[in-house]
This record gives sequence, structure tokens and C-alpha cells, in this order.
Amino acid sequence: MRDSTPKKAPHMLYTPEEKERRDNTRWTLIQGILAPVQFLVFVVSLVLVIRYLMTGEGYFAATVSVIVKTGFLYLIMITGAIWEKVVFGQYLFAPAFFWEDVFSFAVIALHTAYLLGLYTGDLTQNGLMWLALAAYATYVINAGQFILKLRAARLQAEIVAKQQTQISGSEVMA
Repeated sequence: MRDSTPKKAPHMLYTPEEKERRDNTRWTLIQGILAPVQFLVFVVSLVLVIRYLMTGEGYFAATVSVIVKTGFLYLIMITGAIWEKVVFGQYLFAPAFFWEDVFSFAVIALHTAYLLGLYTGDLTQNGLMWLALAAYATYVINAGQFILKLRAARLQAEIVAKQQTQISGSEVMA
């Protein structure tokens, strides 16, 4: 029995059907809004955490900012899983985003460890802030992974458009 599922060329991120689902789901827009908002929250929080570590002042503001950043992380992870389900048919670890999802769990683990350390009191204020910085470093790496993936998707779209133009041009010539 032959599998009739559309296949991606090795360098293609999306099949035509996946691209259509990606372009037509509201979850793409939601991700597109949440990602820059989360990044803005991250930048503000990073400044507050570094300020605390450098001056010893502003612990409460830094703590609240890390909690807010963590909330955005959870929200974008949940909505991202829904997006993957709509586009690729599975909630997480779709082949096109496997390594980004794997690394996302490291990001979530460090952010969650911060919340647990805060809740249990097992870490000092400085320890919590250093843990937040470690979580933020992993977030930056993970955000970079997704930015590279977005760039790959744009390049894929340009290649497909160029191929369609060439095909259309050669049909006119024929």
C-alpha cells in the first residue's frame, strides 16, 4: 500500500497543505502577537534583574517581572502547541520544529525552577536572580532558533514563488 501523504522536499519546512493551514489559522496571528510582547516583557525584566544584581535594589519589581515573563512563556508554549497541532497534526515535536520544542522545555524547566525556588524559599534572592538570568539565556537561544526557522520559512516561500514564476514563464514560452 502506497502512502499518499504529501512529502516535503528535504529543505522545505512546510508542505503546501501545512503552509495553507499555517496561513489560515488564527493561532499564527496569536503567536505573531505573543512573541514580540513576550520579548518586550523579557527586555524589561532583564533590566530589572540586572539592576537588582548590580545595586541590590528593586528585588520586588524584578521578581514580579520574572513571574510575568514566565506567565508569557507558559502562554506562548500552550498556544504554540495548539498551533503545531493545527499546522502539523501533533501538539509538540513536529519534525519541522522538533529541536526548537526540545530546547523550549529547557527554557520552561529553568523558569519553573525559578518559581519553585521563589515559592519554597530554597534559594536566596541573589540565587533566584541568577537562576532567572540562566532561564533568560536559554530563552534567548530558543528565540534565536525560532527566528532562524521563520527566516527559513521566508526563504522557502521565495524559492517556491521563484519556481512558480519560472514555470509560468516557461508555459507562456511553450
